[in-house]
Amino acid sequence: MSSNCPSGTIRYTIVAGDTLYNLARKFNTTVQAIMAVNPNINPNFLQIGQVICIPTAQSEMCPPNTFPYTIQAGDTFFLLARRFHTTVAAIQAANPGVDPNRLQIGQKICIPIAPAPAPCPQGSFAYTIKAGDTLYALANRYNTTVNAILALNPGIDPRYLRIGQVICIPTTQPGMCPPNTFPYTIQAGDTFFLLARRFHTTVAAIQAANPGVDPNRLQIGQKICIPR
Repeated sequence: MSSNCPSGTIRYTIVAGDTLYNLARKFNTTVQAIMAVNPNINPNFLQIGQVICIPTAQSEMCPPNTFPYTIQAGDTFFLLARRFHTTVAAIQAANPGVDPNRLQIGQKICIPIAPAPAPCPQGSFAYTIKAGDTLYALANRYNTTVNAILALNPGIDPRYLRIGQVICIPTTQPGMCPPNTFPYTIQAGDTFFLLARRFHTTVAAIQAANPGVDPNRLQIGQKICIPR
């Protein structure tokens, strides 16, 4: 799913326990409306860290460029800021009468809509941080260096990568892979099916980009091309 969401929606990062039904109730919308703006998602297989778009309910209670949110058990301004790609200060500014230390389940607050992330420059691709990712591991996986990743993402803290955070990864050996694909090194347990799910593409598209590769005989360290 693209990290850019259309007007009238907000970016949301899937967390453990999320279902489209629960999200529809939380954001005062419907499962059908969420599906309409996310035609490629599988409602029966939402991945932790997956970024989707959620329609915002029209409400006069919230100022422009914010959307209404209902406090759930365990919510804090800090956790909400991380989930919705904003800051604690921005949430506080949008809710001047709310005491962040006394949030009540069912309480209505306003969440600032985060600006869409800038596209990645030519020679790189967008990557969504998953649980367990480190810049060192990503550099090894994509045949690049930590310094090269940091050069493309000057604002990130390499010690604190957030699940759902979108960063840019440099591609290497541009002649190796056809246009609109990037090189990938096979890891233990990889299959075309799992890679298609991880990178939001299809098994057929991966096979088309790797006509000489036998998907039943993938080797750890083998280089293949993944469609963007």
